[in-house]
Amino acid sequence: MRIFKGKLPPNLLKEIVFNYLGVEREEVILGPSLGEDGALIRVGDKVIVSSMDPITGAVERIGWLAVNINANDVATFGIRPSYFSSCILLPEDSGRGEVEAICRQMDSAARRIGMAIVGGHIEVTPDMPRAVVVGCCLGIADDGRYVRTGGSKPGDMLLLTKGAGIEGTAILADERREYLLRFLDESLIESAASFYDRISVVEEAVSAFESGGVTAMHDPTEGGVAGGVHEMADASNLGFRVFEERIPVAPETSKICEVFRIDPLQLISSGALLISVRRDHVEEVVDRVSETGVNVAVIGELLEDPGYRMIVGRDGSEKPLVRPLSDHLWTALERSQR
Repeated sequence: MRIFKGKLPPNLLKEIVFNYLGVEREEVILGPSLGEDGALIRVGDKVIVSSMDPITGAVERIGWLAVNINANDVATFGIRPSYFSSCILLPEDSGRGEVEAICRQMDSAARRIGMAIVGGHIEVTPDMPRAVVVGCCLGIADDGRYVRTGGSKPGDMLLLTKGAGIEGTAILADERREYLLRFLDESLIESAASFYDRISVVEEAVSAFESGGVTAMHDPTEGGVAGGVHEMADASNLGFRVFEERIPVAPETSKICEVFRIDPLQLISSGALLISVRRDHVEEVVDRVSETGVNVAVIGELLEDPGYRMIVGRDGSEKPLVRPLSDHLWTALERSQR
C-alpha cells in the first residue's frame, strides 16, 4: 500500500499505530485517538494537556510555525499553552545563521502567546534535505475543565474561524514567491505572506470555551478544512452537513489556489478553528470569538449518522465531502518545481 505525503491515514493509525502503545497507565485520560489534537494526563487535581507536531513543509518561518501549531493543539482543549520544547534537525550545510533564525522565531512566537521554552534538542543530521522542527507543547487544566475533539453531539452546530487554507497560503506566498509573480500582483503575494500572523488560534479558542456551550474544538492542519471536518466527525463518531458558500476563503487564498490548480478546502489550514457548539449557545460563542477580532462563520451541523458526510454546493447540490489523501500544499510545491 502506498503511503502519501503527510500524516498517516486513519486506517493505518487504527491497524498499526494504536496497537503499539506501551503499557496502560491509569492517569492517562486520553491517549492516541482519531481526530484528537493531543493527550490528557491527570496529575493530582490537575490535568496536563500535551501536543506534538512536526513542521516539514515550510522553511522560512519554520520556528514560528513550530511554536504556534503545537500551541494551537493545546488551545483546542480550551486551555492556554504554557510550555514548549523542540527537536530541531538541520541539514549538513547549515550554519550559525540558520540556528539563530529558528531560535529567534520560536522565542518571538512563544513570547507572543505567553509560553516558556523549557528544553529540547538540536543537531545537524546527515541526508536531511531541509530543516525539520518537531515541537511538544504542554498546558495545565483543572480536572474536568476542558473539551475534547470527540465531544460533539448530534445537532451541534459547526463553526469555523478565519477561513480555509491560511497556513498553506502563507507558505506558498513565502516559498514560491518568484513562481507566483508570473501570475499575480506583488501586493497580493505580500498580503498572502502576512497570513503567518493569523496562525495562532489561542485567543479565540480560549474565549470560545469560556463562553460556554462549546462541546468540541479542532485545529484543521494537514488536509485542510475538509480533512479537519472529517477528523472532528471521526472523534465523535458522527456525520455532518456543511455548506460550501458559508466556508470563508480569503481572496489571496483563492487566487493562489487557482494558480496551482488546488482546492482551498484541502490546503493546510492552521490558523482556522473548528468549533462544535450547542444550538442554544451559538450566538454567545460567535459574540465572544468576534470580540477577539476574529471572524467566525456557522458552516454546518453535526449529524447522528456517521456515514452521512456531505457538502452542499453553491448550486444547492449535495455530494460527499472529499477526504484528502494528501494535503494540497504538497501538490502545489511539486507543480511549481516543474
